[in-house]
Amino acid sequence: MNSALNVYQKNQVQTNTPEKLVLMLYEGAIKFISKGIKAIEEKDIQEANNNLIRSQDIMLELMSGVNFEAGDIAKNLYALYEYMHHRLMQANLKKEKESAQEVLNMVRELRDAWSQMLKENKASNGNSKKKTISASG
Repeated sequence: MNSALNVYQKNQVQTNTPEKLVLMLYEGAIKFISKGIKAIEEKDIQEANNNLIRSQDIMLELMSGVNFEAGDIAKNLYALYEYMHHRLMQANLKKEKESAQEVLNMVRELRDAWSQMLKENKASNGNSKKKTISASG
């Protein structure tokens, strides 16, 4: 079963657009930050560490995907990812859920905005070629 899941996840990454992959990263960050917060509340230090590290790794991946040719919006997005990564490190080191909750709220907003943008982009393109989204991805 685990092997089948790994194959499925690998195919998801290989067959999706960069824009969809960003959405998947946001979803992953939400999942791992939420688990990290729950583990902090339950005083499960190892579980909190594991999940917060995974969310930090996702922030690093998002940072590496920023296309700086997009201008100021890309620079601002990179700075936001960098800030969130820093706050997640603080949450992990101090095992404080407030920092993690702050980042969770920001990632949810980004996810919602990104999802809406993808829907609008798809709707406005109809059957014509997709627009390139260049701030990230």
